[in-house]
Amino acid sequence: MTQTKPRQPLLLDFEKPLVELEERIQQIRDLAAESGDGVDVSEQIRQLEARAAQLRQEIFRSLSPAQRLQLARHPRRPSTLDYIQAIGDDWMELHGDRVGSDDPALVGGIASIDGRSVVMLGHQKGRDTKDNVARNFGMASPGGYRKAMRLMEHANRFGMPILTFIDTPGAWAGLEAEHQGQGEAIAYNLREMFRLDVPIICTVIGEGGSGGALGIGVGDRLMMFEHAVYTVATPEACAAILWKDAGKAPQAAEALKITAWDLKELGILDRILPEPMGAAHSQPVEAADILKKAIVQTLAELDRMSAQERRQMRYQKFRRIGVFLEPSNGSGDGDR
Repeated sequence: MTQTKPRQPLLLDFEKPLVELEERIQQIRDLAAESGDGVDVSEQIRQLEARAAQLRQEIFRSLSPAQRLQLARHPRRPSTLDYIQAIGDDWMELHGDRVGSDDPALVGGIASIDGRSVVMLGHQKGRDTKDNVARNFGMASPGGYRKAMRLMEHANRFGMPILTFIDTPGAWAGLEAEHQGQGEAIAYNLREMFRLDVPIICTVIGEGGSGGALGIGVGDRLMMFEHAVYTVATPEACAAILWKDAGKAPQAAEALKITAWDLKELGILDRILPEPMGAAHSQPVEAADILKKAIVQTLAELDRMSAQERRQMRYQKFRRIGVFLEPSNGSGDGDR
């Protein structure tokens, strides 16, 4: 019987110093256990563990936008289905857009949270190359957005809140998608989500890219994990357009203002969800608990409003996005 090797963790460049220190701590423990001479290494281990904790904080509190993008794309980062299964009970996935397709890049269905029925849907990336190919790397087709709208109509009909989870580099930009009406499908969702009566909470759990994210991103509240990103275009695409060099993606990531703090300052984001130290992929159960508490609290806030108040608030929220002040010519007064 052949033994399979344990899967090695995927390390990002900025994580390597921390992993090396943790490996050193483990080596000291192993050597002390093997020697059996009673040498006390507890003080040395304590000092190294304190240094590791300090290093972990230093690393994850000073990440650049490009490094946060790496975390948002981490293959072990919890996906939509991971969160749904962790925070929801009685999950039942629903399939099909009722016009001939069932896009695996966008999943959705019915579940309950604390005994309350909700509709949950979101982009679904794969865990490995084969799964990613099957799910088109989380890039939804027109059928995916039509499926999402069908589920949201179902939620509205039966008075169930809608929870969407955004994690996509963008909508599928293939020729077939254009033939099937990709732009129309996303635009239809944008329009229709504004008129729904039920509470809508949208959460960026990983990578929120372009219209692919917006197709399920119109809600009463927009939440975002602290190491997630939300952008009009991927930094690689932006760099290729502006500088004809995709290698300048880190520079583009700075300019695009893609982080949670950038978006909060710009008035686009309503709430930043803190991640466990080491990011969501290091402690997915704790990350799911943070998300669930935020959803329950936000739903309680939205329940205190009438459907009309929520629709008006939703409309005004998006009307304000993109409004800014700049000095007029010579007068020093602000023009809108």
